Amino acid sequence: MGVEIREDPVTDDEFEEMKQFVHDYLAASVESEDDGGRMRWYPWHSAQYRFNHILNVVAVATRIAEREGANVDVVRVASLFHDIAKLEVDQDVHAEAGARITREYLGSHCDYPSSFVDEVCSAIEAHSYQGPLSDLGLEARCLIESDLLDKVGANGMTLILLRMGYEARGHTDAPEMIDRIVERGQNVLDRIESDTAESIAHQRLKRVRWFREWLLEEVAVLEDESDSAVDELTN
Repeated sequence: MGVEIREDPVTDDEFEEMKQFVHDYLAASVESEDDGGRMRWYPWHSAQYRFNHILNVVAVATRIAEREGANVDVVRVASLFHDIAKLEVDQDVHAEAGARITREYLGSHCDYPSSFVDEVCSAIEAHSYQGPLSDLGLEARCLIESDLLDKVGANGMTLILLRMGYEARGHTDAPEMIDRIVERGQNVLDRIESDTAESIAHQRLKRVRWFREWLLEEVAVLEDESDSAVDELTN
């Protein structure tokens, strides 16, 4: 049986209220700690980055859900809340903690059927699952695929380049760092199930590879190092 839901699905106003709640919760998670929150030394551990990541996941998960025939409202709400506990608990329990927060919010702010709330929370709990996605329901798969895809492409590449600055790496390390995005993208392709997610992954990987080639062509020292490597192999 499908998920029972009201005649009117999640309204735009309700979703906006949820977004504000998630935004404020993440900000409070950081502000409540004297050191600025857990692991604030990288930008992707900030409330600002985490909320932006969540919005990225919502957008891609909604696209996948629409094309793959999933319950879009379940996927949208689960995507919005999936990392709400990320900044206040350990990584290995943030999915379960996020599901508890979501259940409390939906139970106190909305009048959705329990079956809908259960589906949303189930998807959130499952989003850290490391096994085959074929083991999970369609809504959870949409969430996980979009979560994985946000680490591939322009966003993932920007973050890896920012990381270079935090690690005091020189710009000549850029191709190696970008190669990590390509490797990550290949791993994502091996794991995702839907045709929609696979298409997005291929498109993003193509752009990353193109940027790497462009970088090697335009940065003289990288070009010299690339030529030297070729010479060593041919001599």
